[in-house]
Amino acid sequence: MQGDALKKALRYRWLIFWILALGYVMVYFHRLCPAVVAEDMRRDLAAGGGLLGLLGSAYFYPYALMQLPAGLLSDSWGPRKTITLFFGVAFAGSVILGMAPNVYVAIAGRTIVGLGVAMLFVPTLKVLAEWFRVKEFAMMTGILMAMGGIGSYSAATPLAYLSNWIGWRQSFVVVGIFTLILGALVWALVRDRPADMGWPSPTEASGAEGESIGLMQGVKMVISLPRFWPLAGWFFFTCAIFFSFIGLWGGPFLMQIYGLTKAKAGHILSLAAIGMIVGSPFLSFLSNQVFRARKPVVIMASIFMGIITGMLYFFTQGIPTFLLYLICLGIGMFSGAVVTIGFTTNKELFPVSIAGTATGLVNFFPFLGGAVFQVILGAVLDSQGLTVSGGFTQQGFRYCLLVLFCCGLLALISSFFLKETMKPS
Repeated sequence: MQGDALKKALRYRWLIFWILALGYVMVYFHRLCPAVVAEDMRRDLAAGGGLLGLLGSAYFYPYALMQLPAGLLSDSWGPRKTITLFFGVAFAGSVILGMAPNVYVAIAGRTIVGLGVAMLFVPTLKVLAEWFRVKEFAMMTGILMAMGGIGSYSAATPLAYLSNWIGWRQSFVVVGIFTLILGALVWALVRDRPADMGWPSPTEASGAEGESIGLMQGVKMVISLPRFWPLAGWFFFTCAIFFSFIGLWGGPFLMQIYGLTKAKAGHILSLAAIGMIVGSPFLSFLSNQVFRARKPVVIMASIFMGIITGMLYFFTQGIPTFLLYLICLGIGMFSGAVVTIGFTTNKELFPVSIAGTATGLVNFFPFLGGAVFQVILGAVLDSQGLTVSGGFTQQGFRYCLLVLFCCGLLALISSFFLKETMKPS
């Protein structure tokens, strides 16, 4: 009887996983969607580079700030209730964004979206920890990150076609409705733990969790560890590149500097999604099977990002189209997918009893990087004025790419100070 119940739990957990994985697709879609419609939004809302940068980054501020509360709500209220409620919030924000009469209402809408979808990642990790064994956790996290790559892809080419068909405003309304439907599916079908359905836990054989550590004590343990800060800095600068270029300014750059259509720019940006989808399992394989270490993979990825951002800066206007595809593929792999190794490193730095707190704290920094640098790049573009056709200047984009090149170098420097956390087998 117990064996039959366990078999049911082992089957049902996959339904739960794929519902939450679809939710993560939506999280990444909302995160990166401004890039291909940025020009449409700028014209329709009469926004300059600074305001457009603030609009793009408005997602990231609440997302970053809500990472620690996400862990608290997951522990106290439960992942199912938390995700359902906040996906409803994201639905409202997406509709407000789509119907915004001006840029300030649009910023408010995108802020609400960021607040809503902030409550998916950490609660999902808690659900995975309840339904999957310890040895399965890394694989499931890698698949989840790959699903984020699908969300990144949907925010590029598919959104470009959808916005050409029904406009960027109605596109966000449709996406909001789909977000609401996913929230309803979470409420109807997801359960926080097998015990909620009267089933035994597949994780019970893994042993005791260890002594409980309070929230503030856990926070103090994390931020007082010197080895935490190079990892936090690496996340900050690496993800600043990904979110700033792929998530917002890459679209205007490709359309204005290279004269590409919105659909063509979307095709190129979508290669970042392929990089994430392929890169998550590939980099995990390199870390686990080839190097048998975390740090060399992070350093290697950071070197590639230094090369990629350097190419964009030094050859701003002279990059062949095929190389633009490879650049976006590389950004997706070496500043997007590589965060899987970063999160694994962070998990291995701290005891299991404060894994949620450690994840919430380190997850603050990539989104802070996106929030800060999207605005900075918008201000840099504004500082160089506009062309006669109303677009941003080549010099403005070149200064932006210099900023990203500096981010790449700082991420590389940070990677050398990381602590190796993978124990020899």
